[in-house]
Amino acid sequence: MEGVATVVKNAGSHYELSALPAWDLFPAVLRGKVRLERSGATNPVAVGDRVRYETDGPADIEHPAVITEILPRDNYIIRRSTNLSRQSHVIAANLDQAVIVVSLLFPEIKLPFLDRILVTCEVYKVPVLIALNKVDLYREELPEMVAGFRRIYEGAGYPVLEVSARTGEGVNALRERCQGRINLFSGESGAGKSSLIKALDPSLDPKIGKISAAHLQGKHTTSLYEMYRLASGGYVIDTPGLRGFGLVDLEKEEISKYFPEMLREMDNCRFVPCTHTHEPGCAVKAAVDAGRISPERYNSYLGMLEEDQKFR
Repeated sequence: MEGVATVVKNAGSHYELSALPAWDLFPAVLRGKVRLERSGATNPVAVGDRVRYETDGPADIEHPAVITEILPRDNYIIRRSTNLSRQSHVIAANLDQAVIVVSLLFPEIKLPFLDRILVTCEVYKVPVLIALNKVDLYREELPEMVAGFRRIYEGAGYPVLEVSARTGEGVNALRERCQGRINLFSGESGAGKSSLIKALDPSLDPKIGKISAAHLQGKHTTSLYEMYRLASGGYVIDTPGLRGFGLVDLEKEEISKYFPEMLREMDNCRFVPCTHTHEPGCAVKAAVDAGRISPERYNSYLGMLEEDQKFR
C-alpha cells in the first residue's frame, strides 16, 4: 500500500507521519537509498516534508511505514549546523509562516542572530511574524527599548506582535494569525517558544525550560522537532532553542538583497554591483545616514559579510 503524508515528528532515525489535515499519526522509517541521495544535510527529512511511503498494512512500532520519496518542497528554513561547519541542517519545510519568538531581556536579545534568521526566511520565501515575548517584564520600565525594537523591524517591513506567555497578552491575536497555517516557532533558547505554544493551546505539552541564572541564557529543552495540532486550527512546529544560525548557500554579493529595506534603496547606488561598504554614491549608506535603514540592521549586514569570508 502506498500513500502521501506529512512528517510531523523527527526523532533522528524515526519519524511520525500524518496525512494532513487529518491528524492520525503513524510511525515510519527512511529507506537507506533516500538517505544517501540527500546526504548534503545532516537530516535528509525535515518536519513539514511531504513524503511518499509504503506499508504492508496498518503501520505500528513493530511494522513502521517506509518513506520512499521526499516530495519537492515549497519552501524551507536551513542553517549551518555548527560554527565553521560545512554541513547544513533543515529546520522545517513547507511552512505558511515562521513565528520568530524574541525577548529583549531574559535572555538579552542578539540582533545579529535574529537578522540571520530573517535573511534565511527571505532567501527561502517563508513569511515572517516576530513575536516579542515577555513584554510584561520590561515594557513599563523600558518603553523606549520596546519602541526602538519595533522601529527597527517594522521599519524593515516585518510585523511585530507584543505578547506575554505568562499574562496572556497578545495570545489571542497570535492564535488568530496561526489559524489554518503550518507555523514554525523558532528563536533563541530561552525566548519562550514552548511556553507560548502552551499558551496558544493549554492541551499541548511542549517541553518548557528555565533560564540559566549564571548566564541568563536559555537551556536547551527541545531535543527533537515536532509538529502539534492547535485546537483552534492550524499547526505549530516546535524546534530546539538556537544559539547560532549560520547562513547557507548565499553569496556575499547577494546578502543585501534579502534585507527588504536595503532592496528598496540599492537601485539608486552609483555603482553596480555595490557592496554598500566603501563605494562612493552608495544609496544604502545614504539611507543609513538619513535614518531610513537602522544602523543595527546595517551592522548585522556587515557582520554577515565578514562571516561569509570565514566560511570560504
